[in-house]
Amino acid sequence: MKKTYIIDGMTCNNCKATVENTLKKVNNVENVSVNLENGETEITMKTSIETKVLKDSLPEKYNLSEKKEDNEIPKVAFDGDEKSKLQQLKPLLLIIFYISTASILLHFKNWNWNSFMLDFMGLFYIVFSFFKMLDLKGFPESFKMYDPLAKKIPVYGKIYPFIETALGLMFLMRFEIKIALIITLIVLGITTIGVTKSLLDKKAIRCACLGTALKLPMTEATFIENAIMIIMASLMLSF
Repeated sequence: MKKTYIIDGMTCNNCKATVENTLKKVNNVENVSVNLENGETEITMKTSIETKVLKDSLPEKYNLSEKKEDNEIPKVAFDGDEKSKLQQLKPLLLIIFYISTASILLHFKNWNWNSFMLDFMGLFYIVFSFFKMLDLKGFPESFKMYDPLAKKIPVYGKIYPFIETALGLMFLMRFEIKIALIITLIVLGITTIGVTKSLLDKKAIRCACLGTALKLPMTEATFIENAIMIIMASLMLSF
């Protein structure tokens, strides 16, 4: 018999090989086929095997759950236990909160919307690129699972953290702001297309917005954070 499972935690081909080799060692497993892009694994087994047995055989980095056959979105545990969406997104929400607070405090005595948005966008890029820099090898594999350009041109995923760093510095230093705004619209526009498609397809994949250091699920929050940056960039260009 064949069963399909969702596995969270795979970010590269080495992860794929580890999962395949580990699951093949489980009793009554005949064959394992891993699809890294959508995080699915098809297992051929002699007799039915409990999902817990398969899950426990994998290293702690990976989480396995049986794929639903109907239209229900699979529940994937991103940190070992099933958590609410709000709990899963807590790191992302906290980071955005601190970036917003810092941007406001920089200008609360002499408020200026333009300066606030430039500093917000600059800090946003610097902070988010920092987390991506923590795993420059794993990030491209995770990023290309939903970014259209990274899928077609792998090197784009490798240089993306550096692009974000450069854009962040440009906004904070007020250097060639118009060029930075245009690049922001192009880069985040492409990513948002991929994010939207993943959400519509209800894919249970990890968001790479904070690299691979934090296990964040792809949710509407990812779309919203990109949308905020795109709206700010559009407003700045229209001024």
